[in-house]
Amino acid sequence: MAENLRVWAPKAHELTVHITGSGEDIPMVPAGPAREDAGWWISPQPLASGTRYGLRIDGADPLPDPRSRRQPEGIHGPSEVVDLANFLWSDSQWLGVDARGAVTYELHIGAFTPHGTFEAAAAKLPHLAELGVDIVEVMPIVPVPGTRNWGYDGVSLYAVTENFGGPAAFAAFVDAAHAHGIGVCLDVVYNHLGPDGNYLSQFGPYFTDKHETPWGWAVNLDGENNAPVRRYLIENAMQWIRDYHVDALRLDAVAFLIDTSQRHFLAELSDEVSAFAGATGRKISLIAESDLNDPIMVTPTSEGGRGMTGQWDDDIHHALHAYATEESFAYYADFREPGALEKVFSQAFAHNGNYS
Repeated sequence: MAENLRVWAPKAHELTVHITGSGEDIPMVPAGPAREDAGWWISPQPLASGTRYGLRIDGADPLPDPRSRRQPEGIHGPSEVVDLANFLWSDSQWLGVDARGAVTYELHIGAFTPHGTFEAAAAKLPHLAELGVDIVEVMPIVPVPGTRNWGYDGVSLYAVTENFGGPAAFAAFVDAAHAHGIGVCLDVVYNHLGPDGNYLSQFGPYFTDKHETPWGWAVNLDGENNAPVRRYLIENAMQWIRDYHVDALRLDAVAFLIDTSQRHFLAELSDEVSAFAGATGRKISLIAESDLNDPIMVTPTSEGGRGMTGQWDDDIHHALHAYATEESFAYYADFREPGALEKVFSQAFAHNGNYS
């Protein structure tokens, strides 16, 4: 179903849609007078599925749409309209799988098979089902520079990389996983974008110098004009859950989602996902990669917590590694201390205020 294009670009004095091929420039108009429409632009007519386009800010060269769902010519090329309603699903009876206690198999689509595609990975799903895998955790799938990449410096967060087959191929992979009784967890990176192909700052204040991260300025979760940025990430999460039927999201390095707001971004995300799960009857999990060793991460939002279903616990890994290998180099030294393994299994964390 064709929809009018909506773009948040509060810095722009004028915004036009440049249609690739025909070269036509279609002026966008302000979305409306309401407060929530401030900074938003809308196309005067819908764009048909398959249309390739770029966005001109104040007459400059066309840029990819911040919410592009497909970048068929790479991270610097035009965006393409994708009608997500065109995906063919056979999983109407699938209600998901709880990540708690599930056997999870992490895989990188590009390295999992010689072909490195969603289609090739789907062909291996029967083997994973036979192994007893409950959930496959797919490492990041958004567009990245080049063709071989871990995925953690991606851009165009709403799109699926062509390297693995594109949006329809990912939907087909999820559908195939569900047919084999396997849930899908998608690895998403909201704490930064890669430096190559990241055009967000030309559209608006997606980043803030209030906070520093290992990648530079932090994502703007608590600075001026932060509400559309928070919605950008939350609606991205909902896209994967609602439109691609994924069962869980693994949130990368949440310690760098720096937010001093009264209501933390993760709690807001958790509540929205929980409401969707309740309305649909699906089991949906949010798993934080956190090294904060703070139970607030999995404390319910009703009790002031972040509301995550679970979190990665490096202390358990380190304790098991040190026990099995007897390695004591660097930070493993703490985990060779007597009782370290017992402590992580009984208290979750080895580092909880003790001397290191």
